[in-house]
Amino acid sequence: MSILGAFMVPHPPLIIPAVGKGSEEQIRETIDAYDEAARQIAALRPDTIIISSPHSVLYADYFHISPGRAANGSFERFGAPQVEFHETYDDELVTRIEKLCDQKRFPAGTLGERESKLDHGTMVPLYFIRKYFNDFKLVRLGLSGLDLTRHYELGTIINEAVEQLDRRVVYVASGDLSHKLQTYGPYGFAKEGPVYDERIMDVCSRGDFEELFGFDETFCEKAAECGHRSFVIMAGVLDGKALEIKKLSHQDVTGVGYGICTFRPVGDDEGRHFLRSYMKKKMSEVYGKADSSDAYVRLARATVEAYTVNRSVPEIPKDLPKEMTERAAGAFVSIHEHGRLRGCIGTFLPTTDCIAQEIIQNAVSASTRDPRFDPIEPEELPFLEINVDILSEPEDIASEDELDVKRYGVIVRSGNRRGLLLPDLDGVDTVGQQIDIARRKGGIGEHEPVTLQRFEVVRHY
Repeated sequence: MSILGAFMVPHPPLIIPAVGKGSEEQIRETIDAYDEAARQIAALRPDTIIISSPHSVLYADYFHISPGRAANGSFERFGAPQVEFHETYDDELVTRIEKLCDQKRFPAGTLGERESKLDHGTMVPLYFIRKYFNDFKLVRLGLSGLDLTRHYELGTIINEAVEQLDRRVVYVASGDLSHKLQTYGPYGFAKEGPVYDERIMDVCSRGDFEELFGFDETFCEKAAECGHRSFVIMAGVLDGKALEIKKLSHQDVTGVGYGICTFRPVGDDEGRHFLRSYMKKKMSEVYGKADSSDAYVRLARATVEAYTVNRSVPEIPKDLPKEMTERAAGAFVSIHEHGRLRGCIGTFLPTTDCIAQEIIQNAVSASTRDPRFDPIEPEELPFLEINVDILSEPEDIASEDELDVKRYGVIVRSGNRRGLLLPDLDGVDTVGQQIDIARRKGGIGEHEPVTLQRFEVVRHY
């Protein structure tokens, strides 16, 4: 067997009557749709239900799969300790998923959990499912800070494990939508909130899962979405399958979006291998940009590729513009992969004889020595986007009034500590944000006195 069905569902605790105490009636449409989804799951009679939850154990660079044979939980923290769960894990399926991840060198497994308590992102779906069906085992997944393509890839690995064991499996993608839909909601309003809800419900109701990769990370953060990565894993589980899709409900009356869609595989469809299609388009796009980039970026890319593949550092090419070989300046090399930062190292003052050597030095460091990331692997090279910033000499300024986040970078100093932030960065919209981030990068406290410098950059793509 394979995946019998997949379900996109929310997890508001107030939907549980013992928690909501009547207030759940305001989302009656969601309750009715949840019951319908749960009845569909019961009709499929799965051996195992896999639930991905944003509130399970989460790591920046690793997907956590809950280990052991069983777990317990209740809604005690929401005032309803009498609503309890005692779940048996499908440890054989967990072992098979973990084995495949090891074989593929994929960062997922059972390491790290300190307790076996179920989270509410898992228990809310279980509450509805257990109204209608009880004869199943559970697999529980956490999300990660890795890019969306890795979440989709995990879904394909899960499906492979399910097929190898011939399991009857239902996948449940637990996740609320935007948390910023109404001014009266618990998280307030952001204009990105309703846009996110409209887009995600449109994409999922059409089943065009390749569009899930196009949700910009900054946009998702501003929308305060909860379940996007969970939905992407679900899409990976359904990779290559023709689907019967039903949108059951979408509500936003509490200021948080709750959407429910059901997905029933009805055969294979070679046109629905969305990660494969996306990667081909992304590779073509990246190579197109690389072909049209200038000498600064071409040198940085050549350095990253040479050092990643064989740990060699290229010589300075003879055909570079004179400015690169005759002038010295600080330089930053920034590397992105699938829209996410993958490495950024630079120097605000020159440390070598010329800009070209500065770029080579910092390209090696950005690809292998940025402490926030593992070194870049050869298989990542086709998807890397690289830009180079050449810095002007910093100048002292008297106050933050002389800053402009689009034009100037900032250097914040306190004693021997120093923090730097480049200008015109996504998500940095005010001078206050710019200075706060630079303070944190330099380990400088919020109220410690500082001196400020500003600088300009010429950014090369």
